[in-house]
Amino acid sequence: MLTQTLQDDRDSFEVSVRKAAIGSPVVLFSVGSGGQPERLSTLLDALAESGCTVVAPHFERLASTTPTEEELTVRARRLTVALDAFIEPSARAIGVGHSIGAAILVAMAGAQLWLGPGRRVSIALDRRLARLALLAPPTGFFQAPNALDAVGVSVLAWVGSADSITPPAQTEWLARAMHDRNVVDVRITEGAGHFSFMDLPPPHTTEPHPNKQAFLRDYSNEICKFVGVA
Repeated sequence: MLTQTLQDDRDSFEVSVRKAAIGSPVVLFSVGSGGQPERLSTLLDALAESGCTVVAPHFERLASTTPTEEELTVRARRLTVALDAFIEPSARAIGVGHSIGAAILVAMAGAQLWLGPGRRVSIALDRRLARLALLAPPTGFFQAPNALDAVGVSVLAWVGSADSITPPAQTEWLARAMHDRNVVDVRITEGAGHFSFMDLPPPHTTEPHPNKQAFLRDYSNEICKFVGVA
C-alpha cells in the first residue's frame, strides 16, 4: 500500500491506499484511538492482496480515552475526504473499523452519536457506506433513544470474550438494538482481547489470546469474505 497526502481545510493528513481495478470492492478503514492503520497490517494486507481497493486515513493519537467532539468530527470528515479522493463518485464502500473507528463508521452510516446528555456530535451521513464490519466497537455512544434508527446497512460485529474495554455485552446490545432494521452478525472469539485485532498493540498491554497469529489470519480472512473478495 502507498501513502499519499491529502488536504483538509488548512491541514494535511496521510492516507494509506491500495487501488484495485474499477469495480472491485472498496474498503474504507477507520482506525482506533492510536490513529495508525499499519498497526493492523495483517488485516489491511489481506484485504489488499484479495483484490479490493483499501482507503485508510492516518490520524493523530487521541489525547484521552474519551474523545472530544472535535476529534470525532475531524476523523469522520477526513474519512469522507479520503473516499472522495480515491474512489469513483458512484462507488459504494464497506466500512471496516476498530474500536473508536468502528463507532465513527456507525455514525457515518446514520446513527446519532452522543458524548453525554445534550452533547450530540454532528457527523454527516455518507450514503456510500453499504455495509459495516465493526471490530471491538464501543456502543455507549448510541444509547440515546432512537439513536440507531436511521442505520440501514448490514453489520458484522466482532469482539473478544476477554475484552475489558468494549466487552461482548456492548456488541450484543448493539445487535438487539438494531435487529428490527438490520442484519447483525455477532462474532465472539474466546480468549481474544480488545487489542488482539492489532499486529502492533499499544505498549504495556498483555495479549490474552493463546494463538494470536492464527486469530489475526482467521479474522482477516473472514473480513475479506464479508467484503466480498474471498
